[in-house]
Order: sequence, then structure tokens, then C-alpha cells
Amino acid sequence: MEKYQDFLVEIGTEELPPKALLGLSKAFADCVSQELEKLDLTYATPMPFATPRRLALIVKDLQVQQSTKTVQRRGPAIKAAFAADGTPSKAALGFVKSCGLDSVDQLQQLETDKGAWLVHDAVVHGKSAMTLLPAVISAALDKLPIPKRMRWGDSSVQFVRPVHWIVMLLGHDIVEANLFNIEAGRHTRGHRFHRPMEISLEHPDDYEVSLENNGSVLANFEKRRQKIEQQVNELATTSGGSAVVDAELLDEV
Repeated sequence: MEKYQDFLVEIGTEELPPKALLGLSKAFADCVSQELEKLDLTYATPMPFATPRRLALIVKDLQVQQSTKTVQRRGPAIKAAFAADGTPSKAALGFVKSCGLDSVDQLQQLETDKGAWLVHDAVVHGKSAMTLLPAVISAALDKLPIPKRMRWGDSSVQFVRPVHWIVMLLGHDIVEANLFNIEAGRHTRGHRFHRPMEISLEHPDDYEVSLENNGSVLANFEKRRQKIEQQVNELATTSGGSAVVDAELLDEV
């Protein structure tokens, strides 16, 4: 089993607010990163994508299984853990039960400069990223800076715009998740007018190339921005002038 896999998530929506698109994209990448770090899942730098009808993110080399850890739990002080005759107190027995053990003999003692304590070194086996990712994405979406969320249809779910499809792939496998009452899959969609058909993705590496070649969509915000600026400057040169390009307006376009 591979230790690391690429992860793709795409939230397909109706037209997103153009002035907010770049900020939403950056916030989505930041929020997903924060959630992964909370779970001690290592990864390479996330690659955000954003178009008028999608927010997407590829996380390269995501750790597919949390590491197994030894976690030390501290119980009652030794003075409070035993009676004068050496029998365990209620506090000690309660700590034994909370640790899932059978007797006080299975606990260890920790000596500190403030006294001695009963402790238990528990081995915590890591969970798979496949099972953790649905909650990671849900939490990240909830944290996005959306001033006013909207509902659609007869559902109580809310987002910045109605959601129509979701892609979640870890390597070649679909991440089983239900967000906004939609089951995640491997099918994205092309340009709304030029190529509105579904496009099947086998792996996160296929995402950007498949959308451009099969869907007439340039998913990378910065590449799209550069291409528009280049075309504007070419038109200006052809007309014998120079383009006055406002940065914020270029982001919006």
C-alpha cells in the first residue's frame, strides 16, 4: 500500500461571485490545510483551482494513514489513588475504567517534581485519510468567508451558490462522501456552453489537462489571468496603443 496519494476535491456550482472568486479559492486551500494539520496528515503544498463554476483543490502527496502514536494519559495523584492499606481508591478505579483496562496493576507511575501520578500509555492507531477526508472538506467549506449563504430547492443546506456536482478522488479511488446532499464521484463538467458534458477523471493528475482538452475550461486562475492580460496587450499593440490594465478588474474578468 502506498503511503502517499494525490487528493482532488472539486465543488461544482452555479456562477460564483466574480469579485469573491480568488479569495474563496485561497481560503478553501488554507482551510483544508488547517484541517489536515489538525489530524497530523502530512502533504505537499495544495494547488488551488477556481473558475466561475467551480472551486477545486489538489493536495499532492497526502499521507493516506495517520501515524500510530503513544498517548500518555495522567490520572489521579498517587496520594489520592490508594488508601492507607494500599487498596485502590474510587478515583484510581475510575481512571482504570476510563482507560479500558482491568486493574490498577496495568497502569504506570510518573514521578515529577510536583509529586507522583498514575498514568497510562495508550497506543492510538491512526485512521485512514479516506475516512477522514469527508469531515475535512465539510469543515473547510463551513469556514469559508461567505457573508451571506443561500439555500436552494427544498433543501436546508447552504453555500455561496447552489452546488450541482462534487468530485473527490484519493489516487484512483473515489472518496465516499455526501456534501450538500450530493454523493461525491469522479465526474466533472466542461464549459457550460461549449462543452457541457460530464468528464470522467481517473486520477487527480488528469484534472487540469482533462478540463482544458475535453471541457474547454482553463481551471488555473493565474494561468487564465495571464492569458487574458496577454490577449489584451496583443490587441492594444495591434491597434497602435497600450492597454491600461486594472489589477482588480483583471481578477474579476
